[in-house]
Amino acid sequence: MAPWKLPLLVAAIAVPIVAAFYVGGPGVGMASGALAAVTILVVAARQRPRGPIGPAVSGTGRRRLLVVVSRPVEEPATIRAIAAAAKKSGAGSPEIAEVLVLSPARIGFLARWASDVEGARSEAQRRLVITVASLAKAGVVAEARVGDEDLVQAVEDQLQSFAATEVIMVGAAAGEDPEADAAATELKQRLRAEFRRLGVSD
Repeated sequence: MAPWKLPLLVAAIAVPIVAAFYVGGPGVGMASGALAAVTILVVAARQRPRGPIGPAVSGTGRRRLLVVVSRPVEEPATIRAIAAAAKKSGAGSPEIAEVLVLSPARIGFLARWASDVEGARSEAQRRLVITVASLAKAGVVAEARVGDEDLVQAVEDQLQSFAATEVIMVGAAAGEDPEADAAATELKQRLRAEFRRLGVSD
């Protein structure tokens, strides 16, 4: 944060609280202070680090492919593209890449409000079963895991234990899902590994 922004931030917090004490008395002032505190906590909780995601990628180590799916993948063209990425030869790594399929558990508003995550996890597992079975038919053996509902966070969490050299995001085509578009843009900017996106039609 630029040094000149800090005094403005403090003033933006303090001035309304002081004004509330002056105009409405202690009750209104305390309420204003509590509202400011809650706002700060909410904003701080929603912030996350914006640094690079994943370890530095070496060109000589084992190739690892992380496939992130937001819908079941069984379309032949998409499966062929993933299989080609897994089987392609690289410098010092002629063998088939280790493949992990990750499916974020996307939780709806009502399910989140009711703390019901089982439905979202079951749907994520269904996507994984279909995708992994389709890859197996193409000769690619893959592991499968359910991840965080936030797509970027799911990838970031997974890369702590699975040092992928390439990440492929499979889901709605660009322009069909604003949330996926934003996630793809952020991953492209922050990932150390190679990144690409494949669109799949419903």
